[in-house]
Amino acid sequence: MSQLTHINAAGEAHMVDVSAKADTVREARAEAYVTMNPETLAKIIDGSHHKGDVFATARIAGIQAAKRTWELIPLCHPLLLSKVEVQLQAQAQHSRVRITTLCRLAGKTGVEMEALTAATVAALTIYDMCKAVQKDMVIGPVRLLTKSGGKSGDFRAVDHD
Repeated sequence: MSQLTHINAAGEAHMVDVSAKADTVREARAEAYVTMNPETLAKIIDGSHHKGDVFATARIAGIQAAKRTWELIPLCHPLLLSKVEVQLQAQAQHSRVRITTLCRLAGKTGVEMEALTAATVAALTIYDMCKAVQKDMVIGPVRLLTKSGGKSGDFRAVDHD
C-alpha cells in the first residue's frame, strides 16, 4: 500500500511539494446522484420549478466549485484548469439525476479532487434549489470514475463503462 502523501515524517499534515514534477496532461471524471420523488424530478424536467433552470444553475455551481477546490480543501493546490465540464442527466426510471464531471489540465498535480468537488457541489445545488418541494432527497454515491496522468498512473472504476 502506498504511503499517505499529505503526512510528513513527523506525522503532521502538510501540502505536498510538487515543484520538481514535470507538467503532464491530467484528467479526472467523477459522478454523483441525487435521488428524489418522481414529482420533484418532473418539475426539474418540465421547467415548472419556481426557482428557474435547476440544471443550468447546478452546472455553473459545479464549474465554479472545481475552480475553487483549493479554497475548500486545505491541502489542495490551486490549479489552472484548462477544462471543466458538468453534465446532468435526468434518469426518470430511477427517479434521480446523474451528474458527471470532467476536469483537465496540463500541470504538476492531479484533478481528482476538482472533479469530485464539482460533482458534489452540483448535487448540493440541486438539493438547495428543490428543498422547498422535497427535503428528503438523497445525495450519493459520489465517486471517482477515472483519472489519467501523473506518477500514480491511470485509474478506472471497476463498473464504469
